[in-house]
Amino acid sequence: MITFQSQDIKFDLKGKLKTKAWLKEVAQKEGFKIQDLNYIFMSDEGLHKINLEYLNHDTYTDIITFDNSEEEGIIESDIFISIDRVKENAESFKTTFDNELRRVLAHGVLHLCGYKDKSDEDAKMMREMEEDSLLSFTH
Repeated sequence: MITFQSQDIKFDLKGKLKTKAWLKEVAQKEGFKIQDLNYIFMSDEGLHKINLEYLNHDTYTDIITFDNSEEEGIIESDIFISIDRVKENAESFKTTFDNELRRVLAHGVLHLCGYKDKSDEDAKMMREMEEDSLLSFTH
């Protein structure tokens, strides 16, 4: 099951059914099955508080992924996304808000499938996987 909710802002994702099917496809391509995936959309400030409290990082970010999986190949997670940061990144990267949001949605799933982004090499692979995922989202 995939759910979308907002915590400290008003945000309603467009095209939920299509997005759920696409996210399942992204996971399946990597050999994973989504069992319980919760996306929580929030403000920059809300996500900053989570980053400080749970990860001890005093930085703003677009996404924080908590992996609650207990079984190999099964995805269970809570993913927090800053809508403020997604809007800002869309402008910076000269793309649409919807495209940037999909990139971030896929980014979380890709992390849960084992992709990392701390080293330059890992980050490059993550970007390639995000781009590949975006191509599979049909408009």
